[in-house]
Amino acid sequence: QVQLQESGPGLVKPSETLSLTCTVSRASVNNRSYYWGWTRQPPGKGLEWIGSVYYSGDTDYNPSLKGRVTIPIDTSKNQFSLRLTSVTAADTAVYYCVSGYGVGDDYWGQGTLVIVSS
Repeated sequence: QVQLQESGPGLVKPSETLSLTCTVSRASVNNRSYYWGWTRQPPGKGLEWIGSVYYSGDTDYNPSLKGRVTIPIDTSKNQFSLRLTSVTAADTAVYYCVSGYGVGDDYWGQGTLVIVSS
């Protein structure tokens, strides 16, 4: 079973860049069968898909975040990351890294809270 662990700062200032890393265990980010991605849940709201990346290099991002989000893969560390630029208070959320190989997210990290505040 794939294991995912998020890491990164819990506090980011407005207009700065949010950077999170997801470390993958019991699977390889090189595995062409899987996709890797991020989802978030703002306080008091539902889940919001951020984006996904595939080993082929293809990416798919939420149109509402397009232009602000990238999901790089680091094969040497078996990690993938989230970079979200120009953050505002609306980006405060619990961020989850996710993975799967079909329809739906099969594997989830435990989640990490990121607060955007000065």
